Amino acid sequence: MEWETLASDLHQPPLLPMSNPIPEEENGDENEREPVALDVILPDDILEKIFSFLPIVSLIRAGTVCRRWREAVRSGRCSPTGAPTQRPWYFMFTCTASLDGYAYDPCRRKWCTFGFPCAADEPNCFVSSSRGLICFMDYDTRSRVFVCNPVTGTWKQLPKPADDAVGVGGAACADYAALAMAVDRRSRGYTVAVVRSRQVPDDFLRWDLSVQLYDSGSGAWAASVWEVLTGWRGGDESVICDGVLYCLLYSFVGNECRHGLIAYDLSSSRCSNKTSPMRAPVIPAPCPLTCCRLMNLRDRLVMVGGIGKYDRPGVIRGVGIWELDGREWRDVARMPHRFFQGFGELDEVFASSGNEDLVYIQSFGAPALLTFDMGQKQWRWSAKCPVTKKFPLQLFTGFCFQPSLEVTP
Repeated sequence: MEWETLASDLHQPPLLPMSNPIPEEENGDENEREPVALDVILPDDILEKIFSFLPIVSLIRAGTVCRRWREAVRSGRCSPTGAPTQRPWYFMFTCTASLDGYAYDPCRRKWCTFGFPCAADEPNCFVSSSRGLICFMDYDTRSRVFVCNPVTGTWKQLPKPADDAVGVGGAACADYAALAMAVDRRSRGYTVAVVRSRQVPDDFLRWDLSVQLYDSGSGAWAASVWEVLTGWRGGDESVICDGVLYCLLYSFVGNECRHGLIAYDLSSSRCSNKTSPMRAPVIPAPCPLTCCRLMNLRDRLVMVGGIGKYDRPGVIRGVGIWELDGREWRDVARMPHRFFQGFGELDEVFASSGNEDLVYIQSFGAPALLTFDMGQKQWRWSAKCPVTKKFPLQLFTGFCFQPSLEVTP
């Protein structure tokens, strides 16, 4: 069997009694001793030390045994030290009424049932992840933002982003929105960016673009930045990489290049109000692309996209991976034709996500999952996902995240 059940809602685990009492010595005493669980006599630091030698999957299970074990797992002091470095997982789900699905562990090459213990239990939402935390924003209002650690089960809802005083005019008026998140490796604080775009009234060529930033240290949204783009509009894709926010833009003037990239220095944006800390003009895409995705792989900006045919740009003839070097895109890899054919139903819409040195690519029309190792330059199919396609138009999607016990929302 390629999958297993994995308890993930650590915020409400079943409290089970310990069933391994210490054996009593034969001393002939008529008074029987009360059984004492081994867990009771172990100090907290020893228990956490024992847990530190368990892999993430075993720690998740341990957190469902009793309240004390759950608190030890959620403390963040028992992160695995004796196990190999944990690689990012991929969470796959269907577009149904809940955000429940299967998580794939590339180290064990196994799938397990998985869910998210927060109020953002909606399949239609914006998602961004960074170093153990996942951020969700709902599609409908684009103002309900949640941050959670799916391994420990901790989560919080962020304050509602303030409506822009100028430009986009609030979440309800935005035509397009994007979400990005970054966790600082040292301080473990995090930044959330909400990007909104709206067409200027009665002007087809001009689009407002605003960025609002949330800082976990202050617990508040910072002053937004705003500018007007000509010939470009914002979309639903953005990422924070090495202190810079990158937003994917779409061109609707001519047909030479459909995508571009704009960069904002977040340190400058925090020091100015309603200004435009744009680093440089728009960076064009390397070729006509479709279904582009941006990802931060160890502070390197990587883009995955479908390469369109010359005569029919909307039809994919391959999938490419590029890395941004200065203002130029450098080719990293092209999906081999045998893997491209293996998707079967791969069209102009597919999902891709990445973390650390691993890129995941998945078709919306099937549960097939392909991985690409940036270090080894190796393509590989994942183990078969247990989910099955129940009807022809059923859609699948997903995202990756780094499992961790050390960060809290």
